[in-house]
Amino acid sequence: MIISMNKIAVISDIHGNYPALKAVLDDIDSDGIEDVICLGDIVGYYCQVNECIDELRERKIYSLLGNHDYYMLSGTCCNSRTVKMCIDYQKTIIRQDNIEWLSSLKSEYDTRDISYRHGGWNDAVEERISVFDFSWVKDFSQKLYFSGHTHIQGIQKNETSGKIYCNPGSVGQPRDDKPSAAYAVVGSDGKIALRRVDYDIDEIVNKMKEAKQGEWIWKGLYTGEKVGGNK
Repeated sequence: MIISMNKIAVISDIHGNYPALKAVLDDIDSDGIEDVICLGDIVGYYCQVNECIDELRERKIYSLLGNHDYYMLSGTCCNSRTVKMCIDYQKTIIRQDNIEWLSSLKSEYDTRDISYRHGGWNDAVEERISVFDFSWVKDFSQKLYFSGHTHIQGIQKNETSGKIYCNPGSVGQPRDDKPSAAYAVVGSDGKIALRRVDYDIDEIVNKMKEAKQGEWIWKGLYTGEKVGGNK
C-alpha cells in the first residue's frame, strides 16, 4: 500500500518544556513541513505551559488530549505525587483562555491514512503501549498508527498486514536515555522517519529553578530519563 500525502510531523508529550518545543518546531520549519499534529500531554512536569499552548494555538497545530491535560481539566490525577504537585502548581499559572483551549481537545483523531491517539486504541488517554497488538486495529482501514504517552520513540511493523505503529517519542521529557527532543515525520511516500533535536536544557531548568520546582523533576532531562530514573 502506498500513501500519497504532504509531509506530516508528529509530536507528543511536550509537558511544558518550551525550549524543547521551539527547537523541534524550528527543525520542522527548516524542512518546510506545514502539517503538524500533537498527540497530547502539553502540560505537566515543566513550568512553561502557557508558552507551549500559545505556540500550538498560534500555529493552529491540531492537538489531542493527553492524560496530564485531562488531569489539569478534571481535578483528578494518577497516583504520582510528583505529577499531582506539578499539575497543582500549573493550575496557579495557566491562563483561563488556555484552559478553555485544552477543554476543546478531543482524545482521538483519524484520517483516511493515519490513526492517532495519545494513549492507545482501548483507552485513548491512559493506555500505555510498549508492544503494539495489531489485532486491536484489524478492522481499521488506516495503515499508520501513532500514539505517545510512554516517551519512548520507536516503530513496529506487522509483516502480514503491512500496518505500522509509531511512537514519536517525547518532545519535553525523553525517557530512552537520550536527552534530545524526539518527534517523527511521515514522508509523502508514507514512510516514517524518527528524528531527534538537541536543545538548551539549561534554559528550561533555569525556569524551573525560578519557579522553585524541585531538582528531582528536571535532572533527568540531562540524561533522557523519567522522574526518578529509568532503572
